[in-house]
Amino acid sequence: MLFHRIGLALVFGLAGHLAMAQPVLHAVGLENQYADVLAQIGGPYVQVSAIQSDPNTDPHEFEATPRIAAQFRKADLVVENGLGYDSWAAQLLKGGHAKLLSAQALLKLPDSTPNPHLWYRTDTMPAVAAAAAAFFEAKDPAHKAQYQANLKAFDAALAPWKAEIAKVKARYAGAPVAVTEPVADDLLQEAGLKIMTPFSYELSVMNDTDPAPQDVAAEEALLRDNKVKLFAYNEQVTDPQTEALLALARQHQVQIVPVYELMPSSAKHYQDWMLQATTALDQALAAK
Repeated sequence: MLFHRIGLALVFGLAGHLAMAQPVLHAVGLENQYADVLAQIGGPYVQVSAIQSDPNTDPHEFEATPRIAAQFRKADLVVENGLGYDSWAAQLLKGGHAKLLSAQALLKLPDSTPNPHLWYRTDTMPAVAAAAAAFFEAKDPAHKAQYQANLKAFDAALAPWKAEIAKVKARYAGAPVAVTEPVADDLLQEAGLKIMTPFSYELSVMNDTDPAPQDVAAEEALLRDNKVKLFAYNEQVTDPQTEALLALARQHQVQIVPVYELMPSSAKHYQDWMLQATTALDQALAAK
């Protein structure tokens, strides 16, 4: 009989614990890297979903669906990148109750900022995480301590990435590199590397327009004449022209470092992805 009572107590205790851990808020990250950060901050008290999560698709060709509209209606918080990268969401947000957090707004970046790939900056996700934690605390004060602890843990988890950036900069500052478009430009520049690709070429590829012939010739010469130490190639968005550059880099034994616009499945969390990307730069620069 005593065992029966203890068993019931454990069952009801566990049920109560699970009920307490049920999500009380809903958050949406328009890109999976933002969703991952939201999930790390929210823990078991925030149900998080990502709209774009397939690194094998072109994010510029994304189209919203009725299912996504339903997610927005349910959301308490939506995080976007901004700078026109995910402007498709504006219409879906109308009429809903969700608060919108924009990485662009948090960083106080003007609309004229040319490179929208903000997640390769070291200051982006700490700002997003802090703003998300503040929102969760205001909406769910009962779990304020947990949100604050999660934020502290997240900030600490970025330290290995920042240390790797410092290591690359100390070893290879000024090393010339080429890119297809400005996906990882912020990371490359923070690591002290010199991007030799004409920026007008990068913008043309990013915006899916034809680059000027002189820019194409300059980019090809960087690879053909081994004027760069590595080639950062957008693995997620390709066309015949960029694939020809990839073949040229391979032909002339230029180290190739793939970069992505969405967090790949090989990374458990955002900070792991960024550390992997920076370690890949280090390894490519060290290769002979």
